Amino acid sequence: MEEHLCVSFVPLFSDLSTGEQREIMKLAHHRMYEKGELIFQPGDERLDIVAQGSMKVYQLSPAGKEQLLRVVESGGYEGEKQLFGIANETLFGQALEQTKVCTLSKRAFNQVILCNPEISLKLFELTAQKMVQVENQAKFLSMERVGERLADYLLGLAKVEGDDRITLPMRVMDIAEYLGTTPETLSRKLKYLEEAGYIERAGRKITLLDRDALQDL
Repeated sequence: MEEHLCVSFVPLFSDLSTGEQREIMKLAHHRMYEKGELIFQPGDERLDIVAQGSMKVYQLSPAGKEQLLRVVESGGYEGEKQLFGIANETLFGQALEQTKVCTLSKRAFNQVILCNPEISLKLFELTAQKMVQVENQAKFLSMERVGERLADYLLGLAKVEGDDRITLPMRVMDIAEYLGTTPETLSRKLKYLEEAGYIERAGRKITLLDRDALQDL
């Protein structure tokens, strides 16, 4: 039953019946990756579903520096474009902790689509949502000041969660890469916001105390 969850928790397959989800699971390959292990790389043509743990997706700059794009948590997936024939030329996926991944090859996914054509429409919808996330990151990087990027990021998390109490979805190091700065600079900015009374922080838990002040930033 545990392996069945890697399909039932994915929005792409959540509307299917239990029987249909089990049929998809028969086509999937399951593997546990250790922290730091590479899950996929350029040239791979498959859908990787994170059943447990988390995976970072990144590309390399011309200088060989990692550029974090997103972190895929349990229930998330990566590689949908490859299933439609768009080659992965730049993206890598790496386990951030011990991570269990269910993989569907391009051939196996084509079998799923033939039996469940409504999945195609769901996939387009979810892909559009992911494109919005990429656009948001581009917006962050266009802002000149790190404090401005951080304030906008925190306000965005609060909007998504519908609460002034938020949980940072990534480590400070990964958020720093996402916002285009260093972990040291990000830590200083978080400390400044805390000392200024704009936020209250306990580890990854943050409470926004002054939304207006953050908006002004």
